[in-house]
Amino acid sequence: MGKSQPEMIRGTLDMLILRVLSAEPMHGWGIGERIQRLSEDALRVNQGSLYPSLHRLTREGWIQSEWRVTGNGRRARYYRLTRAGESQLGLERETWQRLSTAVDRILRLA
Repeated sequence: MGKSQPEMIRGTLDMLILRVLSAEPMHGWGIGERIQRLSEDALRVNQGSLYPSLHRLTREGWIQSEWRVTGNGRRARYYRLTRAGESQLGLERETWQRLSTAVDRILRLA
């Protein structure tokens, strides 16, 4: 029996997108692929979740986008982290650490 895909906690995708974009600007498909690769296929981002998150992060001012030509000659919207996004990523990391530490403490009680 294969492993099922875990569901992401609300807001986690936004944090992962910010983290991936902190390394370099990327187009949407590339962001999803990078998350999948870095998680060693444990996390797969469907397009129906990815693009609403990218739009939300843009509205918040945490990322910006521009049209560029990809390596294979296609036009794609590339996203990059803003200074506000860098700050937000720091906050998200702190929150994640507190949450994951608390959940781990509870799981160790059992």
